[in-house]
Amino acid sequence: MPADERFAVRRESARASVPRPLATAPAPAGVPLPPGLALRGRLATGARRPETPRGSGRGGSGSRTPRTGRGGGPRRAYERARRAWDRPLTAYYVILGSSLLITVLGLVMVYSASMIKALDISKPATYFFGKQFLAAVIGGGLMLIAARMPVKLHRGLAYPILMVTVFLMVLVQVPGIGMSVNGNQNWLYLGGPFQLQPSEFGKLALILWGADLLARKQDKRLLTQWKHMLVPLVPVAFMLLGLIMLGGDMGTAIILTAILFGLLWLAGAPTRLFAGVLGFAVVIGFVLIRTSPNRMSRLACMGVSEPDPEGGCWQAAHGIYALASGGWFGSGLGASVEKWGQLPEPHTDFIFAITGEELGLAGTLSVLALFAALGYAGIRVAGRTEDPFVRYAAGGVTTWITAQAVINIGAVLGLLPIAGVPLPLFSYGGSALLPTMFAVGLMIAFAREDPAAKAALAMRKPGVRWKTMRRRVKKRSSGER
Repeated sequence: MPADERFAVRRESARASVPRPLATAPAPAGVPLPPGLALRGRLATGARRPETPRGSGRGGSGSRTPRTGRGGGPRRAYERARRAWDRPLTAYYVILGSSLLITVLGLVMVYSASMIKALDISKPATYFFGKQFLAAVIGGGLMLIAARMPVKLHRGLAYPILMVTVFLMVLVQVPGIGMSVNGNQNWLYLGGPFQLQPSEFGKLALILWGADLLARKQDKRLLTQWKHMLVPLVPVAFMLLGLIMLGGDMGTAIILTAILFGLLWLAGAPTRLFAGVLGFAVVIGFVLIRTSPNRMSRLACMGVSEPDPEGGCWQAAHGIYALASGGWFGSGLGASVEKWGQLPEPHTDFIFAITGEELGLAGTLSVLALFAALGYAGIRVAGRTEDPFVRYAAGGVTTWITAQAVINIGAVLGLLPIAGVPLPLFSYGGSALLPTMFAVGLMIAFAREDPAAKAALAMRKPGVRWKTMRRRVKKRSSGER
């Protein structure tokens, strides 16, 4: 017998040996079968299921969603970044990380930019760096203290800080006590190489006192009246501005004015009231600039690309030269040419120009990104809180740091007149660094006070984690190993 016939016989015998289900018997006429028996009958009698197109079922290519790349593509990466930014501790870590990075990078650039200046005055190359490092250590302690202090204690310090600051600013104007530096009478001599500029602490004093004042008035529903919104906030701010202008420090006065406008804006000042105060400040500023040849010369140096034959706009022009010679990645750390006597104040007001020359566009954009992150995190803290004091204080600190950074960098780029203000947390100057680091600690404390952030920090404590792990472990019998 051929092989095909033997295979057919075996197949028929195998079919005959399989028992037929009961549902194969024909049903009586008019008697319906149960659903289960009907299904068995159809399967047993050879009824086949309708075939589905290949790829259109489960796991087929028709049910898959197209992907734009590995891991979900740009949209999925954006969603992950957005979820990470919405976490409770994001603002806390961004404020802490960005401020510390700015301070550390500032220490490096202060050392690089000031070594030639120190040698020029017969001092060691690390003279300015040592003083800045000491101020950074003290400022770090102040930042840690401020970050651990409760909000009520910060509010309690508002009036003492304001009174001490006003006393020191009055003391600066006393002949024989106050010191004049670069034509500005706003320094106190502390002994040795150390000096103090009380006007820098006036920014912190105005923020704490103004935030406490506006918060108490908001609790009493008094901010709807323009008199309560302006008095006594604006008179006290103008008193501080007057004491600062007696010493001739126009740059610090501009920062203090920006803080005042920030507090009024956060308090919900109406447009006409805000415009009135702004117009009055602009008129006063115009008169002060018009009556000072030094300030008029600084205003005339905006946008210049080379100094005039008589030596005017020397600092502004050489700041542009430093930035232009840096290129994409700079000439290398310590390899600046402009700090060899060509650029005045390379470690204070124009340290951003030396950064651009030695670290290039990449370095300057990194500094800008850090300041942008710090400012955005401050806005987030001010916008998510329900405590009015926290909102006003966080908004005031954010206005202070961002406005001062914009004015300093704008002057280096030639977009704004040279105001003589340092770059926050970056430039040389202990009097500017100490209150700024305390203000950063203030924002860290506010970020920690958020209920969600407080719960997340509590879960990260070792004791809470150990208790959580103990609850998850099942108890074993005494004989089990």
